[in-house]
Amino acid sequence: MDKQQKGFTLIELMIVIAIIGILAATAIPYFQDYATRSKVSEAIAYAAAAKAAVSECILADGGVGNCGSNSDVGLGTASTITSKYVESVSVAANGVITVAVQGTAQAGLDAGSITMTPAYDQNQGVDWVCAISSAALNKFMPRECRI
Repeated sequence: MDKQQKGFTLIELMIVIAIIGILAATAIPYFQDYATRSKVSEAIAYAAAAKAAVSECILADGGVGNCGSNSDVGLGTASTITSKYVESVSVAANGVITVAVQGTAQAGLDAGSITMTPAYDQNQGVDWVCAISSAALNKFMPRECRI
């Protein structure tokens, strides 16, 4: 009578462990980039709220002249608009929005800033031009803000 083999051989288990190791080695960097990208998107979301306030001010006043500070556009002070990854959101002359991003080593995020500049056209409305201060932030930014 033949005995039936039960279970896996040692070589089969070693092959499975090697495959899992290779998959993990390639997936972990992608996951870390994805996590950092989500932290940068938080800064973009904070900028979106400020963009709406500045756009409303520009359209109401017919230009960027009276939209040069947080209080002019109806936002709180720059130091009160913060989060774990956003240091401040400020509106400067001509409606230029600057979002200061806090760098944190454990999050894999470098400090820098995102600047949104309004371009007003009476017929077209308000369009925004995005710029970043740190080349390290570049790969984590949405496509329209990359250098």
